[in-house]
Amino acid sequence: VQLQASGGGSVQAGDSLRLSCAASGGTFSSYVMGWFRQGPGKEREFAASISWSGTITYYADSMRGRFTISRDNAKNTAYLQMNSLKPEDTAVYYCAANPSGTVRSSDKRLYVYWGQGTQVTVSS
Repeated sequence: VQLQASGGGSVQAGDSLRLSCAASGGTFSSYVMGWFRQGPGKEREFAASISWSGTITYYADSMRGRFTISRDNAKNTAYLQMNSLKPEDTAVYYCAANPSGTVRSSDKRLYVYWGQGTQVTVSS
């Protein structure tokens, strides 16, 4: 599976962005999809995940309530809607595919396929 993340950019604090992750070369609907991020000088951290059907979602505590993950299996695309952005949300955001079926986990080792990342910069 090849994943292509897009939608990043430079915004002001309080603004919104929607990231997209387009998949090709596999059965998109069979994967749990996740978003991770890596800020400057930081470890890559989990942001959100969604089940293959889209009925189950899971969020990191710091993003719950501001970020919304969704997917459109007909379009082979996953999304991350980010609202009320803060400077500390500045990071490269990665989408990833997890074949294990486990949704409610932040363990990046479950994710086998990774996109190239898209930069999000939030200024105050």
